[in-house]
Amino acid sequence: MNGNRAKTAGLVILPLILLAVVSLVVGRSGILEFFRHGIPPVEELSFDRVTLQPGLIVAEVVNGGPDPVTVAQVTVDDGFWAFTVEPSAIIPRLGRATVNIPYPWVEDEPYDVTLLSSTGLTFSHEIAVARETPAPGPRFFAVFALIGLYVGVIPVAIGLLWYPALRRVDRRWIDFALAITIGLLVFLGVDAFIESLESASQVAGAFQGTALVLIGVLGAVLLLQTISRSRLERGGLDGRFAVAFLIAVGIGLHNLGEGLAIGAAYALGEVALGTFLIVGFMLHNTTEGLGIVAPIAQDRPKLRTLVTLGLLAGAPTILGAWIGGLAYSPMFATLFLAIGAGAIAQVVMALYGVLSKSNQGMVWTPRTAIGVFAGLLVMYGTGLLTA
Repeated sequence: MNGNRAKTAGLVILPLILLAVVSLVVGRSGILEFFRHGIPPVEELSFDRVTLQPGLIVAEVVNGGPDPVTVAQVTVDDGFWAFTVEPSAIIPRLGRATVNIPYPWVEDEPYDVTLLSSTGLTFSHEIAVARETPAPGPRFFAVFALIGLYVGVIPVAIGLLWYPALRRVDRRWIDFALAITIGLLVFLGVDAFIESLESASQVAGAFQGTALVLIGVLGAVLLLQTISRSRLERGGLDGRFAVAFLIAVGIGLHNLGEGLAIGAAYALGEVALGTFLIVGFMLHNTTEGLGIVAPIAQDRPKLRTLVTLGLLAGAPTILGAWIGGLAYSPMFATLFLAIGAGAIAQVVMALYGVLSKSNQGMVWTPRTAIGVFAGLLVMYGTGLLTA
């Protein structure tokens, strides 16, 4: 038996060894250099993050191309400026570097920062509104926690207050609320998916932004399906609570991406969170609370359970705002948004199953169809306030 296992293991490893040998031969033989003879290097630099300190612009860049890139010159608004690069001006493939540019920037003014490589290629980044980047500290965490509280935690908590009203209505209206929830979640999922694709366009080429979206979406669907399958298949009370839990997790992952974007934009001075915008986010996110309690409207969950569900959905907004303000990265933003979209897709499938059992397989009655459409319209209408 042991001999068969060793033979099987050897047969599995043999192709890997041959692949390693062939790769070594190709790499050492100079074949690739022959093909590249006379062809200019392919250079690519992506701006990962640009922060502002008094009299200083700091650009964090990543090389997503196949060849090393040497930063030779820097311009700000078409004027050449002195600069330093850490750890080196020669940035290898998949390497990262920090470009420090001493510059007397003026608050609220726009600037265009351009890096020139040794071959003459240019890589530009626009600073829409110059604002000093908040430094980590007690005030930093307090401000971003307050932002997450206003746009994430409080709206979801208010939405949970619809639970007593749902307990008083007929079963058919609970089904209507479930249909509205499906509409809400479909809107959130599509929105997160589109945002992940937009963010993917900013990811350095070598990190394959679109592939990250695919990994995030499918990974979240498969993981949540594996975790929740047994409870969902039981149906009844366990199944309904599992659906409510999944909805809270899905909304929480979506709000993590939302907080990430808000924190990064606020830290970079690209958004002014005025009263109108905060109220818009509150209206937009309050409907999420309705979606959480709709599956368990006929049950009697403990207050602790409702609080847990509310925190699962709302608290990630605070975490996202902290991450966005501290270390925003297009790559991680893309992955987070894609995970949120995948989680919501899995939740919609689970909720569809609950509604299907409730209606004995007759899901698309006029009432449920109107409910789904109403959910889409509600999210669209409140979304206008946060544009």
